[in-house]
Amino acid sequence: MSTVSAHVAAALSGHIDHVFGVMGNGNAYFLDALERSTRVGFTAVRHEAGGVVAADAYHRAGGSLAAATATYGAGFTNTLTALAEAVQAHVPLILVVGDEPTSGRRPWGVDQIALASAVGARTYTVGRTDAAATTIIAIEHALTYRVPTVLAIPYDVAALDAGPAPEPPAPRLPAPVAPAGPFAAQAIRDAAAALAAAKRPLLLAGRGAWLAGAGAALGAIADATGALTASTALGRGIFPRAEFDLGVTGGFGAETAMQLIAEADVAVVFGASLNQFTMRFGALFAPGTRVIQVDLAPAATHPHVGAYIRGDAGLVAAAIADELDTIDAAPSGWRESVDAASARTYDAGDELAPDGRLDPRSAARRIGELLPEDRVVVSDGGHFIGWANMYWPVASPDRMMMIGTAFQSIGLGFASVPGAARARPDATIVLTTGDGGGLMALADLESAVRTAAGRGLAVVWNDAAYGAEVNLYGLKGLAEGPMLIPQVDFAEVARGFGAEGVVVRTLADLDRLAEWARVPASERPFLLLDLRISGRVIAPYQEEIIRVNS
Repeated sequence: MSTVSAHVAAALSGHIDHVFGVMGNGNAYFLDALERSTRVGFTAVRHEAGGVVAADAYHRAGGSLAAATATYGAGFTNTLTALAEAVQAHVPLILVVGDEPTSGRRPWGVDQIALASAVGARTYTVGRTDAAATTIIAIEHALTYRVPTVLAIPYDVAALDAGPAPEPPAPRLPAPVAPAGPFAAQAIRDAAAALAAAKRPLLLAGRGAWLAGAGAALGAIADATGALTASTALGRGIFPRAEFDLGVTGGFGAETAMQLIAEADVAVVFGASLNQFTMRFGALFAPGTRVIQVDLAPAATHPHVGAYIRGDAGLVAAAIADELDTIDAAPSGWRESVDAASARTYDAGDELAPDGRLDPRSAARRIGELLPEDRVVVSDGGHFIGWANMYWPVASPDRMMMIGTAFQSIGLGFASVPGAARARPDATIVLTTGDGGGLMALADLESAVRTAAGRGLAVVWNDAAYGAEVNLYGLKGLAEGPMLIPQVDFAEVARGFGAEGVVVRTLADLDRLAEWARVPASERPFLLLDLRISGRVIAPYQEEIIRVNS
């Protein structure tokens, strides 16, 4: 018998290669069909939110359409925070869930369509005669709008005989947005002319530029104009010439590098939304900087933008590079006059902070020196996010993902490891998380250890507190009791899940990481470093937030 669930699984199987989630009575028939009738892999996680998080990380690390599954009711509601994060981060993802029977909601049911809509996700509900077609429509929606999409299978429909599975049509996807018409052509000529005439040109790229495959064209623009380059936190590594790159902009940036960016007379921004953190709350560029933005949004996304070109970052960058070649632009010479490597250097910190606990800056710097080069870094949300972004360089944007920051969430860290591990089976997966978020996500420490094994490393920045809250509200005089966490021994917890745990109180304790990195992944365990850091060392990006909010 070919069931409705089997039709969904068959239609999905042509467009995904992995699903993450938790099995329940609402998705049992779907998972059975997936396992028996397709080649799609399934990785079990231990919390429904973790299924969406793992799928999110799988997409960010590998680029494929993400897929997760959960049962209906409580299983679905458990996914909502992770689903909201994926919506905010523009992650194309299919979440297959059970749903209320067609006969009506049961006493323990909830309006799942309304809940999904509330966080920005659209729901498509399959029926007995249209399951495959509806599945394809959901895939089209997810890929066209780069948004998570819920695919619901009513409980009393899941196991119905739907006949032979039809050959589903291919999804119809829009072409990249190309700048068209005389106004767009003139805007491209104007941007090229501005860069060619600039004495201190700068290129800034975000994740949108990476998704558009703009790296080579951006490198050609930088070479033609002698521009310095920089990126957002999610675009780091996109430019080909690291020797002329100033690193990450905003609160994660080195102060000298940010001063150089402020000297730019022309800055062209590709595929970056210019949010408040990238823009240093409006202080990234100087008032005299001419800012040109290239993006897919309907209009410029920051008031400091003086000219806007709507279009795919890769197509627009190639058009600007061609125009620079046509006008025979000469390099400005600015980038050769600057020591970019020194400019992007961060404060090394002290071994111990005044309170006797480890200085997170020195710990981050030392860990960065010891990490395997093939690393993929996945970050939870929390005060600690600055340390990995500042001290752990990565080779390309798909090797640094921050899951939780788009929705300002914590507790999505451990579950991101399975997704990244499945997407990058030859890389070392490095998680950076705090003790607060780590405790929230603890169920999926088991998933991380099981899936990444010797390719997995978790760094827990353990300051026995919700650090961001202490810095923002404790410093204002609010009661700190609710912001504190009893000292948790994460190293001991990790051992209970089959990993090796190391408590790190001094830099010498990190020698274990050096030893671990020298051993082949197949011969070593998952490693968790429990860093007993000082909460009194505030990350520069957090100081920026404190300054603005005070």
